Amino acid sequence: MRISIVLTALVAVVVLAVVLVGGQALLQPNLPLIIQAGFSLETITPNADGEADVTEFSYTLSRNARISLVFEGDSGTSYVFRDNEPRTAGEKKVLFSGVVDGFILPDETISGIVERRLIPDGHYTWRLQAQDEQTGASQEIIGILMIEDGEKQLPELVSFTVSPDVFTPNQDGIADRTYINVYLPKPADLTVYLEGPDGPIYVPEVKEGRKPGEEGRHLFDYDGGIDLGVQPPPNGTYTVVAVAQDDEGQRVRQMTSLTVEGGGDPQAEIAAQTTGIDVLFLPMPYDEHYFTSANVQGELIAVPNDPEDFGFQTITMSVGDLLVFRLTVDNYGTVPIRTSGPPPGTIYQQDQIWGAMGTFEESGAWRVGLNCSTSPTDFPWRWAIGSAEDLIAQVDPVSGKTYYYLPAGTRSVVWGAVRMTRLIEARNPQQCWAGLIHEDVEVSVRNARVGARDIELIAQSNEPGG
Repeated sequence: MRISIVLTALVAVVVLAVVLVGGQALLQPNLPLIIQAGFSLETITPNADGEADVTEFSYTLSRNARISLVFEGDSGTSYVFRDNEPRTAGEKKVLFSGVVDGFILPDETISGIVERRLIPDGHYTWRLQAQDEQTGASQEIIGILMIEDGEKQLPELVSFTVSPDVFTPNQDGIADRTYINVYLPKPADLTVYLEGPDGPIYVPEVKEGRKPGEEGRHLFDYDGGIDLGVQPPPNGTYTVVAVAQDDEGQRVRQMTSLTVEGGGDPQAEIAAQTTGIDVLFLPMPYDEHYFTSANVQGELIAVPNDPEDFGFQTITMSVGDLLVFRLTVDNYGTVPIRTSGPPPGTIYQQDQIWGAMGTFEESGAWRVGLNCSTSPTDFPWRWAIGSAEDLIAQVDPVSGKTYYYLPAGTRSVVWGAVRMTRLIEARNPQQCWAGLIHEDVEVSVRNARVGARDIELIAQSNEPGG
């Protein structure tokens, strides 16, 4: 009985389908593939003045089909608006402003690729062609459209440069960013991006000079995302794209290449000593052989060692002696980090700062700094983050200068001293501490006050037997 019921139901469904198909054929016998087609306005003036800039094209298909819409001028030149695109049955509407697939006129030279463009003023025959997707049968409807007073100037990118075209986004101060320069001959929306491995990487425009979209020169600044703490795209060569689109919908594209080398977010810190303390401090007598300035290279002190220093006790020392330190720098990142002198072991007088050694601040350079409560400025005494045997030399192909780097994944020992010559009673004892400085970038919080220690100065007596 159950089988009989199911069979009866299936037969009923089949009969109903046949009836519906037959009824449809009776109601709509032999409908043409294109039932109707036409423009709401047969004359337009596409110049973005708000009047007759666009017209609506509507058409109705009785069946699913692939359609093409082509405009043919009096000279015989054809312009494509739609090219063999699939459409379902039913009524369709689209706005048309005279913009079609890009083209270049005879004897015309254009900077870039014209993707969309207004057809020239003139008298056009439009042709809507449709082909039935099932039977292959086709149909064509034609009509007339006039284009008058259309915008003739393209948003051409007459200047498009990338400099440098090889850059290293790693915050070492050498070729860390690239600049993309674009000139617009007319107002247009302007977008610049890299074709990245996971999609477009948009480049911000510098917010000075020209307003966005304004006629004139525009500058885009790309740092690989490093300034925001984002890893740059992987090393390799990328396509830089600039796209300009005006109010009429005309669009021009320019492309060039950009190579990323040695990119990465630099990461380093002051690591703990083998004894467990962050910074070893100890006093040491001064000798005039240690005196160093921009013109005089004094003796360097040897690497200090004090296995008894656990970082708990106040350092007590005489005025005029050396406050010596030692610490370890850990480059735990994926890129080398650049540094500059003076070398570890250099001695500062308390009233000297790093510039007195002939080594000034350098954007992107890493240095170890020493600071005290009485210091006249932040980290006035600075040292390179490694000795010659710790660093690798690299020659910049542009400037020819040699720069020194602590390789990724390595550690280095840094030491030095300051001759403490000023006793300020109100700040005695005072605290001194170390920091790891990324010049003109940051002193990260975790590296800003490491190994702070109380330092007490004692005035030397000038009395006999004192």
